[in-house]
Amino acid sequence: MKTKTKISCLFSLILLWALQSCSVKKYIPQEELLYTEGRLQLESDTTIKNLNKINQELQDLLRPEPNTKVLGIYLGLWAHFKAQKEKPGFINRYLGRKIGEAPVYLSHIDLEKTEELLNNRLENRGFFRNTIASSVKKKTRSASIDYKVEVKKPYVLASYQLENDSLPILKDIENTLVKTVIEPGMRYDLQQFKLERERIDQALKSIGYYNFNADFLIFEADTNQYKTKRFDLFLRLKKDVPKKSMVPYRLNSIKVYPNYSVATDSLIKDTVQFLGIEYIQSNEFFRPKRLAPYILLDEGETYDPLKSKLTSNRLASIGTYKFINIRYEEDNTDMETDGFSKLDAYINLSPLNKRSLRAELQAVSKSNNFAGPTLSLTYSNRNLFRGGETLNITGNVGYETQLAGNNSTGLSSTQLGLKSDLIFPRLLSFFNFSERFRYAVPKTKISLGMEHLNRSKLYSLTSFSAIFGYGWNENRYVYHELNPLSINYVNLSTTTAEFETILDNNPFLRSSFEQQFIAGLTYSFTYNELVDAKKKNALFFNSNIDLAGNTISLFGKSTNQEGDKTILGLAYAQYAKMDLDIRYHLRMGSSQKLIGRIFGGIGVPYGNSATLPFSKQYFSGGPYSVRAFRIRSLGPGTYNPEADDSGSFFDQSGDIRLEANLEYRFPIYSFLKGALFADAGNVWLINENTALPGGKFTSNFMDELGIGVGAGLRIDIQNFVIRFDLAAPLQKPYLPKGDRFDFDISQPILNFAIGYPF
Repeated sequence: MKTKTKISCLFSLILLWALQSCSVKKYIPQEELLYTEGRLQLESDTTIKNLNKINQELQDLLRPEPNTKVLGIYLGLWAHFKAQKEKPGFINRYLGRKIGEAPVYLSHIDLEKTEELLNNRLENRGFFRNTIASSVKKKTRSASIDYKVEVKKPYVLASYQLENDSLPILKDIENTLVKTVIEPGMRYDLQQFKLERERIDQALKSIGYYNFNADFLIFEADTNQYKTKRFDLFLRLKKDVPKKSMVPYRLNSIKVYPNYSVATDSLIKDTVQFLGIEYIQSNEFFRPKRLAPYILLDEGETYDPLKSKLTSNRLASIGTYKFINIRYEEDNTDMETDGFSKLDAYINLSPLNKRSLRAELQAVSKSNNFAGPTLSLTYSNRNLFRGGETLNITGNVGYETQLAGNNSTGLSSTQLGLKSDLIFPRLLSFFNFSERFRYAVPKTKISLGMEHLNRSKLYSLTSFSAIFGYGWNENRYVYHELNPLSINYVNLSTTTAEFETILDNNPFLRSSFEQQFIAGLTYSFTYNELVDAKKKNALFFNSNIDLAGNTISLFGKSTNQEGDKTILGLAYAQYAKMDLDIRYHLRMGSSQKLIGRIFGGIGVPYGNSATLPFSKQYFSGGPYSVRAFRIRSLGPGTYNPEADDSGSFFDQSGDIRLEANLEYRFPIYSFLKGALFADAGNVWLINENTALPGGKFTSNFMDELGIGVGAGLRIDIQNFVIRFDLAAPLQKPYLPKGDRFDFDISQPILNFAIGYPF
């Protein structure tokens, strides 16, 4: 008890010293007061819809913002004052440059201007004749400001109409009003009027009005109905709109430069016409037949900016081009008889370097005490067959050693790998599905790979893989990946006597290693709203299906001693596996997030398989899972490996995985971010295994979850994230039932990783 008291006193003294050291009041000039806060009180004599949203808008107008506080300390301001000393020293000068903040004083606040801004925003939102008052609250060396805003009943829309005449464009504008966002009864809102102008502008451009601009439209509101607080809204064209802006356009010609360069722009080039489009290049860099499906523009069709944008996106997805520029020039020949003018389209495509070599060196540290370097070399050849094909050949070598552990088993491992990917930017198929892929053209991928893993004192494993599949974006948020053919062959080439003992003691583990041949189909569906950085409530959903052994079972025959069916002399795996990953991101302000995640997966072996192959099993624990437990150390179920169990690293896997995570992310300073999190999860077996007692999934699975909490620091530099998470368990499923809840901070788990966990 005395020791704890001493530690508490010492901590209090350190905290008091830190607070005193970072005090800034002594640096504030006598004639100034430090501005600390602006508080807004919004009141109304009537019920107003979305009043909280309006309150937040007004709060954001309070400028300037006060100096930043970190844990109640003006750290940036303190660094600024320290750097202003006559002889600040190197450290103070450095901190002043990196984190220093100039002081914000009460004298910097223009109350009259701020009140004017608040009133202007309210009028833009339909609230007129408001009352705004401000008062200053002074303290010793600091001051804050209170703003009291009384808003009146807002004006609402009575009618909305277009001032029409004989101009053809006004008839087209009238047709767009079918989809208007402005409806009777809505509150006067200047922002909505701007959105309506932009909507009409986009609608007109989509039917050929190339030169039209939203600024040519003007809204006029009649707010004379003061007693009823209603207004009439009129839409009209501004005066003196250029004639060419009120005329629709058609495409007269389309010219494509597949190998465009400013340096060679003036050289004589050959022209090939294919499907009405001219392809101009000195030598055939890209075959017109292969480039044509990416271009959605057609000669004689009405100008449409959406088609232009989709064409640009499709061309960029090939992976051959660095810059894509689509420009239009007006054809000054006579207007067509139906009132359309003409445009010539020019598509300039600047390619990337045909060949490249990329080297990547990683230092890997895992929470199971393994660490070591990994070197990866990738050679790329773009536009291999003059159709946008890309060949990637990757070789990697890695070495890991166990820095600490309870036993010497698996002290080190060496990994060698070679993989080649040939990517065709089109659908290789016997059928023509091109019309179904308007948003993006699918890619066909053929992969071949080989990997050799040598885990010292245990085993050597060699694997070969082959994949044939497709990937495509259905729209901005949805991505599909279908691999009709996925083959994996694993050969446990050498084993030590020690590892054989492990396998003899655990038939479940032996069975998972003996399944040498895996052939089947995989499909992945992803819905990702996180690509929209401005979306407040973003959802991420991913589902994977993996089916193996169904087709080849038709050709297999029973030949081995166990009675398993084989093909080419190899026992093959049969299973069905599916998992779901759902994430919800709630953006709280501009830099804070609350993320929830649920993961569920199950794999069912059948037919030729008693267990899932080892590479297809689920694991729990580690930096991307339940962070309070070491990697792959959680489960299955309540299984508790003995302290000297040399096979525990391999055993702790399962057929079922359930996991839930909650994480709050917040800024600390600049690129330094923080997080508080809670994780829960485990893996289980479908069938009982005597070598793994307590591993089977039961209705009591909620009591068998590993639960942990923790905090993290992240260095986030332009979305490159280095992550440190420190976590401690709350519930340990391997303890006796009454003792599982145990908040243990004596030996916290430190997770080091690259990137966010989810």
